[in-house]
Amino acid sequence: MEDWHETFDVVVIGSGFAGLAAAIEARESGASVIVLDKMKAPGGNSVISDGGIAAAGTALQKKYGFDDSPELMYEDMMKAGMGLNYPELVREVAERSNEIFQWSIDYLGVEYMDRVDHFGGHSVHRCYTAANRTGATIINRQVEKAKEIGVEIRLGVCLRSFVLDPEGNVAGVCMLDGYDYRDPTRGSDLFIKANRAVILATGGFGSDIPFRTSQDPRLTERIDTTNKPFATAEALKETLRIGATPVHLSHIQLGPWASPDEKGFGVGPVFSDYVVFLYGVVVDPATGKRFINELSDRKTLSDALLKIGHPCIGIADSRAVDSQGWDLGPGLKKGVIKKFDRIEDLAAAYGVPADELKATVERYNSYVEDGTDREFGREVLPDASPIVQPPYFGMRLWPKVHFTMGGVQINIRAQVINLDQEPVKGLFAAGEVTGGVHGACRLGSCAITECLVFGRIAGRNAAGESPVDSLKAPT
Repeated sequence: MEDWHETFDVVVIGSGFAGLAAAIEARESGASVIVLDKMKAPGGNSVISDGGIAAAGTALQKKYGFDDSPELMYEDMMKAGMGLNYPELVREVAERSNEIFQWSIDYLGVEYMDRVDHFGGHSVHRCYTAANRTGATIINRQVEKAKEIGVEIRLGVCLRSFVLDPEGNVAGVCMLDGYDYRDPTRGSDLFIKANRAVILATGGFGSDIPFRTSQDPRLTERIDTTNKPFATAEALKETLRIGATPVHLSHIQLGPWASPDEKGFGVGPVFSDYVVFLYGVVVDPATGKRFINELSDRKTLSDALLKIGHPCIGIADSRAVDSQGWDLGPGLKKGVIKKFDRIEDLAAAYGVPADELKATVERYNSYVEDGTDREFGREVLPDASPIVQPPYFGMRLWPKVHFTMGGVQINIRAQVINLDQEPVKGLFAAGEVTGGVHGACRLGSCAITECLVFGRIAGRNAAGESPVDSLKAPT
């Protein structure tokens, strides 16, 4: 036996949206807090997100005349999740969404663009984008606030195991100090005692090919991911080893807006997700025809693309691009997005039958003018217009692993639940490492909402845990 190297009231593993929200809330609740992250910079996958957050009933919605409610957001999330979501967790996210959005503005000082977007599966415009269209805008504010109020953030330390007391409660953690994901054998053991609780906020496992393939055999190395290479399952597996209940591990979301012509998340989604799916069409290049409602949720779109079996083409005109106001320059420069003077030129570039493509576009244009998509039942948005204004823009689409809906089970207090359906004393979790919120499919922009909502809940409740008895760390 040896003594603990360090002691804090609350130990947070992971420094993304959820972990930092938890740390801030625990510190504001009077606890001493340390945040531990295996990478050399804070933020995890959160810093490479597009900074989109969903919330219902906000002042910005009212400004632009969009009528919304937490109940409608709840219904949309449950529908996309195919009813597999845990209703009490979804209600927590939906009902606290406006509160958490406003908290990020008033308390953290996050700036958002003056716009409200509508993504597939949502009934209304309820998605907001952080300034500079990056999650780093939110993470930077969280890091600043955490340091300002006395939260220590330590990098290059990776979870090896939980330390349990004789009753099986989580008393602390064993970390690998000096961790380098390129050489996982490096580092030395560091034992940190948690007087009150440990909070797990380590994110998903989208880059862990063996683990994700064990859950969904389609997701081999031939399917790219939008995640950073360190988005792996070791912390999740350790939590399962101590008896946490796994939830929905095989429900892994693919991003249908991704392009095979660039690695990772890339710059193409600003066109496909923000323009094509709302105001353009997606066609199979082999036939020149549409095959799906482009405003469907991510699972529906991705499954349809995989069924086609090869990359498909997203198309929109300059009027749609201009109306959305996004800069396509980076995508055009990389060649991921291409610009054409005529539909025929676009068809030739992507090997699409020109006559069929022109007929498809003409049919779609008639649906816009009639206000009804007679083929696929897609909602024709009030500001939609026919695809007639050159230049025309195109992009190849092929899904990439984006988000893992599954993880450990939690309750509405963010306590981790064991196989006997009892809370694991001393252990909380929030964010993508948990399961149950999104069911079979997460709606766009709901991840940041979930992370901030349950991060704050975890931090507040962890700080209120009864102190654990003195316990020496094992050798």
